[in-house]
Amino acid sequence: MTSNNPQTREWQTLSNDHHLAPFSDFKQLKEKGPRIITSAKGVYLWDSEGNKILDGMAGLWCVAIGYGRDELADAASKQMRELPYYNLFFQTAHPPVLELAKAIADIAPEGMNHVFFTGSGSEGNDTMLRMVRHYWAIKGQPNKKVIISRKNGYHGSTVAGASLGGMTYMHEQGDLPIPGIVHIAQPYWFAEGGDMTPEEFGIWAANQLEEKILEVGVDNVGAFIAEPIQGAGGVIIPPETYWPRIKEILAKYDILFVADEVICGFGRTGEWFGADFYDLKPDMMTIAKGLTSGYIPMGGLIVRDEVVDVLNEGGDFNHGFTYSGHPVAAAVALENIRIMRDEKIIERVNAETAPYLQKRLRELNDHPLVGEVRGVGLLGAIELVQDKATRKRYEGKGVGMICRQFCFDNGLIMRAVGDTMIIAPPLVITPAEIDELVTKARKCLDLTLSALQG
Repeated sequence: MTSNNPQTREWQTLSNDHHLAPFSDFKQLKEKGPRIITSAKGVYLWDSEGNKILDGMAGLWCVAIGYGRDELADAASKQMRELPYYNLFFQTAHPPVLELAKAIADIAPEGMNHVFFTGSGSEGNDTMLRMVRHYWAIKGQPNKKVIISRKNGYHGSTVAGASLGGMTYMHEQGDLPIPGIVHIAQPYWFAEGGDMTPEEFGIWAANQLEEKILEVGVDNVGAFIAEPIQGAGGVIIPPETYWPRIKEILAKYDILFVADEVICGFGRTGEWFGADFYDLKPDMMTIAKGLTSGYIPMGGLIVRDEVVDVLNEGGDFNHGFTYSGHPVAAAVALENIRIMRDEKIIERVNAETAPYLQKRLRELNDHPLVGEVRGVGLLGAIELVQDKATRKRYEGKGVGMICRQFCFDNGLIMRAVGDTMIIAPPLVITPAEIDELVTKARKCLDLTLSALQG
């Protein structure tokens, strides 16, 4: 990134000399230099060059109530002065984590009243894997170890999390996936539906679960894990036929269902959880991101009462983290949930901003570069194509990355997943800010098309 600010260049030098960034080509980043974000307020960021940027990705799907909420900073400060840290090992606890567990139980789907806390969604999914296997061992079925997941799903980047996810570029590094994890097709009609209708494809994709259960053997399958809507895979919204058929299959076989709610949870779909939106009945739900609006790291696993009843008979669960249920994170999460409830943020998303965003986004369908616009709640995806009728992509052009750069240069963050542009703005975005987002998105699509034609 070119810079007119000496301070920017100083920070970029520090990055080059000392920092290894996540999901980055280290050599490429060193040559280019990172964009330095210095402040934020509401739905906007400012970089060290003074550029104002509308954050269409809520940080990394997480800044639900927007940037700059003093209440969360005050909650952290107060807790740091009172009890900055203590662990949950050795049969101890502290008020913030216990109050938070109750607050989460109050908003979780009925019958899900217990929470195991972690430092992230990745750790939450590691916890899930161990808890599922522990659960079946207690029940006298230790062979039920296999977890079924989906191709192109995302469940974190730890060894277990990356294995659970179905992203081949992650599996290519580190001999992943680890044993005991298998994958089925994703419900991505636009890219993989072929000549099937979305309804037909939804049934076909769901039936892959039953086929895999029978292939592996129901006596060997412990759980199926899936995001209600695949986020990092490209905001993949299943056809309407998908989840009803999945529910039928899950009811037929003796396996657990895990909903990864790291992205969908805490209001993203216009409901508290994606499981509420699709009327799912998970046995476990992974949470993170919107739990604290990203202000401080925290994750967890919400567990159904019937599962906990079995775990209660199993002795020690030999698993946990130094920062499980960190008191400062718990205090921030409590305040975040209070704000969301008191200000009726999710109700406003459901009734006002989500319908408006989805309406405005779909106006981009007329753009020559756009093959499909889809979305739910405050999630959206724009498919970039060469041919609308056949859904053919621009091969080898890196169209998504071209568009992403134009977005950054014109005051908008949209994320590129291949040639799919995705958004997930803060839940507090206003209709006027949605107008700004869509206007900037159209401008960047125009610039991208011009670059391709030039």
